[in-house]
Amino acid sequence: MISVQKTAELTGHGNPIFALELSQKQGILFSGGNDKGVVEWSLKNNAFIKVIFPVNASIYAIHCPVGFPLLFAGLRNGDVLVFDFLKQQVIKTLKYHQKPVFDIKSVAGKQELLLASEDGTVSVWSLLTLELLHVITISNDTVRSISISPDEKTVAFGCRNNHVYLYDLSDYTVIKGLSGHTMPVFSIQFFPGGNFLVSGSRDAQLKIWDARSYKLVTNIPAHLFAVNAIAFHPKLPYFATASMDKSIKIWSADDFKLHKTISREKGFESHQLSINKIVWNGDQLISAGDDKKIMIWDIGWNN
Repeated sequence: MISVQKTAELTGHGNPIFALELSQKQGILFSGGNDKGVVEWSLKNNAFIKVIFPVNASIYAIHCPVGFPLLFAGLRNGDVLVFDFLKQQVIKTLKYHQKPVFDIKSVAGKQELLLASEDGTVSVWSLLTLELLHVITISNDTVRSISISPDEKTVAFGCRNNHVYLYDLSDYTVIKGLSGHTMPVFSIQFFPGGNFLVSGSRDAQLKIWDARSYKLVTNIPAHLFAVNAIAFHPKLPYFATASMDKSIKIWSADDFKLHKTISREKGFESHQLSINKIVWNGDQLISAGDDKKIMIWDIGWNN
């Protein structure tokens, strides 16, 4: 039996929150949305620390690559700001996209950064020089989400044209397009073991794909509205989903069964509007959404 307890509510954002990211430094969380800038929070004290830098457009993505003292913030205007923690300043703006950047991921082995944009392309940058290396045209419409396989051989892109596209990370050539969703794919994640890929869509469905044969394993009518985010527990075989229907659900990653629903309808003091992003901090699940709030949930297992 999974237990859930809300331990904190972080307030201060004046508009919807679209991005959450744990820092490379333990106990620090970053958030961003339709206001101010990138906000730094203490997870030890559950308290606001500071706005680390201002922005002139909404933040849709934040990424902190492992092994680099950098934070990347993807903006609605297509710019990606690069903040250096050692210098405590924005050191560069990555300029290529003219439309919003919705997701940012890094490939540790290649020391490369991938930016997904509404323009249908993914730009690839060097993490060492911060220079543009390649541009891949994925779709004629928005690339909304990125997931990199645990072995860093494959990258998956979730797109507004209802498709998931898989590419070879060695040379960025296309492997396969997966169709089945009836609306845009908002979220995508490889299972930590690398054997499956899960996609979440505006059609409220979760689809589990075999990561080797690329065949559909199962379809789950997961939510009432769009699946905005998917996050795997860092150690245990569970994953969480967050939805426009104002709920968070926790699923087992071995049999895909639903174990817990966190929502106001289920008696939790949860979000009142769309939940846009979730991240795990150990056994804590952190959520943020259109109600301008960040909520921290302690999840207990087999109690």
